[in-house]
Amino acid sequence: MTKQTRSERNKPKKKKTVSKILLKTTLFFLLILVAGGGYVGWQVWSDLQSTTDDMYEGAEDREEHASRQDKPVDVNSGEDAFTVLLMGIDNDGDNVEYGRSDTMMLVTVNPNTEKTSILSIPRDTYTEIVGRGTKDKINHAHAFGKASMAMDSVQNLLDVPVDYYLSVNMESMQQMVDAVGGITVTPPLSFTQGEYQFTEGEPTHMDGEKALAYTRMRKKDPNGDYGRQLRQRQIIEGAMKSVASVDSIVNYRDILGTMGNTMKTNMSFSEMQDLFSNYRGAAKEIEQDQLSGSGTMMNGVYYEIIPDEEISRVQNDLKAELEI
Repeated sequence: MTKQTRSERNKPKKKKTVSKILLKTTLFFLLILVAGGGYVGWQVWSDLQSTTDDMYEGAEDREEHASRQDKPVDVNSGEDAFTVLLMGIDNDGDNVEYGRSDTMMLVTVNPNTEKTSILSIPRDTYTEIVGRGTKDKINHAHAFGKASMAMDSVQNLLDVPVDYYLSVNMESMQQMVDAVGGITVTPPLSFTQGEYQFTEGEPTHMDGEKALAYTRMRKKDPNGDYGRQLRQRQIIEGAMKSVASVDSIVNYRDILGTMGNTMKTNMSFSEMQDLFSNYRGAAKEIEQDQLSGSGTMMNGVYYEIIPDEEISRVQNDLKAELEI
């Protein structure tokens, strides 16, 4: 039975399948291996290994109390529920190791219930930054201590294990969009950003520069940062769908090259393969939720304060989904 969350009651239901983004990325890897065949297949495998080496960035320096010490998640078995912290990093270069995580979503995947849940976390959420002993906006954790501090801070806020992370640099997503030949997105509202015009409900083909402009706008969106996060998810999903297409096989080197710069993760290539092999069924049912609160000014700085009852609601839902 699918639960109806508070955000689903107030907004039209949208199933933005972030779990499928991860699975389709792996599907692309498998497709080009099969399509290559013989010597070419081995060459592709070598290129894939090189790319995953570039993408891999461990999170071993996490706080001891904050990591899953008792029983590490085992995706090879295909039985463990797990979580992935998806972050869109805001900085001026290609490097995704530093910068604020202006988009944060916690994805939970449960193979036993064949269900995936996506929780959006407001970037201005006022909470403890684990490892610094202070309270601040949750999106500052990544800037202070990279992925490890962001994972620990989200885990501390929600009281559930955060097993993996996937960080994407929105600036370098421009390269990814161009590498896949552009993407088509349907804007949820009409607006102008720079030299580009976007029309509500009208499918729009975008190259990398136009896609970046599409994600940059925030002040003209009646939903503020929530609206911007939706448009960022549209761009990421569109890019990954294109990556997963058979047509992308012909220019896989360009795509892999941009992925090495665009993404960082603590998932190994073998774990990505396990996700595709063992967790495809979990994409059958997708549920979205939004951690929500109210804005306030403290010492001249805007924060989003999440009520205790809202945090408890989300914690209980996540624990039920993770069977803990």
